[in-house]
Amino acid sequence: MERAQFYSPRAGRLIEASQRVEARFAIGDVVRHKLFDFRGVVFDIDPVFAHTEEWYEAIPQDMRPRRDQPFYHLLAESDDSSYVAYVSQQNLLEDSAGGPVDHPNVPQLFETFLAGRYRLRRSLTH
Repeated sequence: MERAQFYSPRAGRLIEASQRVEARFAIGDVVRHKLFDFRGVVFDIDPVFAHTEEWYEAIPQDMRPRRDQPFYHLLAESDDSSYVAYVSQQNLLEDSAGGPVDHPNVPQLFETFLAGRYRLRRSLTH
């Protein structure tokens, strides 16, 4: 299987990943965490784990996700706050609520919410 490398500023190092990775969700999709009560909109995707070792080690060992799967950057909301979350694919589900995400940064990245997903601002697309 062919491998590729990319630099992760968050991890501060080169990350190696398979050239063929299937992400279940796309930028603009609204998702919900399987274990914790929050939802969010995907704004970036890493093909494999690309965060710091300290972040990974802070997860209780019996809950640590596999590193070799897509990880999603979310503009997330819970009942009492909004924040940025980094979540493995195995811990996400499609959000059945279907409504928009109440996060203050959504308007900076997305222009419309239609049929359960956000459309990325044209100025941010290739």
